[in-house]
Amino acid sequence: MKRNTSLVLVFSLLAGIGISSCTEESVDPAVLNRSSLTGGWMVFESSKKNTYEVTITIDSTTSNGLLISNFAAAGKNVKAIAYLSGTTLSLTNNELLSNGWIVNGSGTVSGTTKIDWPYTLHDGANQPSYQATYTKK
Repeated sequence: MKRNTSLVLVFSLLAGIGISSCTEESVDPAVLNRSSLTGGWMVFESSKKNTYEVTITIDSTTSNGLLISNFAAAGKNVKAIAYLSGTTLSLTNNELLSNGWIVNGSGTVSGTTKIDWPYTLHDGANQPSYQATYTKK
């Protein structure tokens, strides 16, 4: 009887481990912080079929801001400021530093390695919509 109980317990533990290893990794929004998003990212914009790199650094002048260099492939000296809240990065009426374009959008952070980011970019004449996917390098 003890042997059957032990076997049931062992199989239950193994099944629990197997099931938990198949679940998708998620990051608790309370654990996600700005420093976990810093570094180099590859960007694919599906609307333009364009791939380029950006660098994300901490904006030391704010408590939740991040600077994104080369946002929208506008050049390494052009930066956008995004604000992190939970798993959302927001760009609201954000003037890209250096070139004056206005960007609006809200990105969803998945884990610490992917950001899905729809946004609009007003360059003074047009305001097209873009869909960008950021993948951490």
